[in-house]
Amino acid sequence: MNSPAKVLVVDDTPANLSLVLEALAGSGHDVLVAEDGLSALALLEHTLPDLILLDVVMPQLDGFATCARLKANPAWAGIPVLFMTAHDAPEDKVRAFTAGAVDYILKPVHPPEVLARVNAHLQIRALQRTLADELALRLDAENQLSRSLDRAVVLADTAGRIVFSTRLAEALLHRHFPDYAPGTLPRGLRRDDSPLRVRCFTEAGRNDFALLMLEEPAPGPGALLRLGLTAREAEVLYWLAQGKSNPDIATILGTSVRTVHKHVENLFRKLGLETRNAAALTALEILRPPSRSSFS
Repeated sequence: MNSPAKVLVVDDTPANLSLVLEALAGSGHDVLVAEDGLSALALLEHTLPDLILLDVVMPQLDGFATCARLKANPAWAGIPVLFMTAHDAPEDKVRAFTAGAVDYILKPVHPPEVLARVNAHLQIRALQRTLADELALRLDAENQLSRSLDRAVVLADTAGRIVFSTRLAEALLHRHFPDYAPGTLPRGLRRDDSPLRVRCFTEAGRNDFALLMLEEPAPGPGALLRLGLTAREAEVLYWLAQGKSNPDIATILGTSVRTVHKHVENLFRKLGLETRNAAALTALEILRPPSRSSFS
């Protein structure tokens, strides 16, 4: 069973206060009372009501100033405020809504009208809270999904706006496109000279969204030239790092096993190494993609 709503009534007029309190209490609401704006603000420091009925004309701090102060506090800003006043000039209503009120009740109050307006705004407040909770859960789920996926996945619409992306995808886009603005696909992503390979998937019968898989091209033998090797020695070392034997490398490169053996000896000498494992590890330090931990 839902707990009763907590309604704060701020009014210094006994006759009006009595009518409102009787109507609210009779409908099962938990009613709090403050006789002026300063007292209401002090009460809010300890108790948060679900809704506030606020008189306009009060000593020290009128209703407009009281409403403006409570709306300026993030902890209180979401509480719906309904003004109660005998002033029905258009400029007063504008001031009320400008201060942050959601409704405006004219005095003398009619209890059934007050109850109807209070209940309507309490229902709206409850729906807002439910929606906020659902949105928070959805965002948390999306964040967890983004962190858990180990692939570079982007979901984008036809205008290039990114609806969802994994952390790995964001890391790749930032790395390869210096001008990348989060939320929008980089212009050069789908060009032939893009630094990333892109695989695009769409659902049959609809073209409003596309799922993009991003991949960094694996470094080839050319990446090993930085070690001071010749082009052929780099090719030999590349395949050696893939676990290929000298005869396998000879077949791949279309040369003799003796020639491959000679290249292996030369690259060992240039690199100051003695074993194939050491040479493979040296090559893999260059060929291996960056660690996933670097995307955190």
